[in-house]
Amino acid sequence: MSGNTHFDLWYLFALAGAVLLGAVLPVLPTGAAVSAGAVLASHGNPIGLVGVLIAGALGAYVGDLIVYAGCRFGGERLAKRVGWLRDNASLDALRDRLADHEIGVLLTSRLIPGGRVPVLLAAGLAGYKWERFAVVDLTASSLWAAVYMAIGLLGYALFDEPWQGVAAAIVLVFLTTVASGLVQRWRRKRRASDPE
Repeated sequence: MSGNTHFDLWYLFALAGAVLLGAVLPVLPTGAAVSAGAVLASHGNPIGLVGVLIAGALGAYVGDLIVYAGCRFGGERLAKRVGWLRDNASLDALRDRLADHEIGVLLTSRLIPGGRVPVLLAAGLAGYKWERFAVVDLTASSLWAAVYMAIGLLGYALFDEPWQGVAAAIVLVFLTTVASGLVQRWRRKRRASDPE
């Protein structure tokens, strides 16, 4: 039992670290990592689901704070050097949306694939209040981890073998990301074609 707990703790630390790294340098599929962790915890130790939720949310939260602080204190130069900043026109539009609907935009940005970094940039570069960001992003990170954990639980419910559940969870995350990207692209095209 103690060996299993020891392994679970190392797994949770690795999960939190992978999500944190993926939040700062968005190259890792962090949502898939949380979903896979939920599948594995469900098969081995259902109480570990709480650990997966906490590790995923904590890694996402700390990573977001690092990106926000980098943008807030390092400015556009650091954001461009790290590769966070690419499209200034959409950044200006995000600043306007953030000013109008700040909490809604911050909460949903983490759930929309590709939406988190531009909103963090807009908030950091616009000087959004640190304390307010920290509170709202804690909620957003927890909600994000819960959604991806639910995707993993769906994979667990559909298949008996852990590897099948993990594969299903990763496919579900991929399909969700693709569908979200297609909807965003369709919305952008519609907005561009609508006469003002």
